[in-house]
Amino acid sequence: MRPRRLLAALAAGVLASACGRDGASVSARPPEASGAASRDLVYERTVRGNQDLYVIPAGGGVERRLTDHPATDALPRWSRDGQWVYFTSDRSGNWQIYRVRAQGGAPERVRTNTHTEWQVEPSPDGKRIAFLSNEEGPEHLLVMDLATGAERVLVRHGRSTIMGNPGWSPDGSLIVFSSNWRIGHQIYVVGSDGAGERRLSAFRKGGCEPRFHPDGHRVVYVSRGHLSEHSRLVEHDLQTDDEKVLVDWPALNYNPVYSPEGTEIAFSSNITGDWVIYRERLSDGKSWRVTFGSGTARSPDYRP
Repeated sequence: MRPRRLLAALAAGVLASACGRDGASVSARPPEASGAASRDLVYERTVRGNQDLYVIPAGGGVERRLTDHPATDALPRWSRDGQWVYFTSDRSGNWQIYRVRAQGGAPERVRTNTHTEWQVEPSPDGKRIAFLSNEEGPEHLLVMDLATGAERVLVRHGRSTIMGNPGWSPDGSLIVFSSNWRIGHQIYVVGSDGAGERRLSAFRKGGCEPRFHPDGHRVVYVSRGHLSEHSRLVEHDLQTDDEKVLVDWPALNYNPVYSPEGTEIAFSSNITGDWVIYRERLSDGKSWRVTFGSGTARSPDYRP
């Protein structure tokens, strides 16, 4: 995704890409507190034209503003120890990678250069980050060692490639991502050493915004027909290639992420007319609204 479209389209869910049930079953009352329900969710929210990061208990409660800057902060991801939130911001004049303490404070810049770099996710062991960069021209997927700064390019596709949303498997051996290389936006997986790249999504369906299940055997992603007004959240089994639709509301449904226990997902949907974050219990498909009030809310991530 090109730099000036990041928050209008990519951070908003790659809305222009081709990347549950009719009539959303949304309950007004959340389930009894569970491991997932008692955890925090971090997300991006736009209030009075300014997009920052916020944190709220997944089971509902008062949200807390995590960043406060006139620039745009987006695409938050918790570190696996729950102490940091990594994110993308254009506060330096170009999109770069930052992190902020879970309790707030001044964000730290993780990388400093003149390139466009975004969509960062820390590895399960906290030692590396996967992210996208146009450092060498075409957008590509890299991994960087946080202690040494040593970086390695994992995936390069075509010269005009748009990539998206790298995410680690729980054991750190695989990275899932999307790419529009050759056949439109599709879901791919590659070894964290750069080996064994393969496409997961079906040719005619495509997809974007993939995230691993805690068991490491499943991936949830967004499936949307070309410029369709609806998108589905689909679960792909890496061992059998079987797929199951998790959310099929008559709306745009984006940004899916599994809870750490794997019993539910959080995601954003515009089914109300504005972007709102929901949780859905996977055992029965029951859903609960998490965010309220004015301002769009997108890109949730569960605190480990």
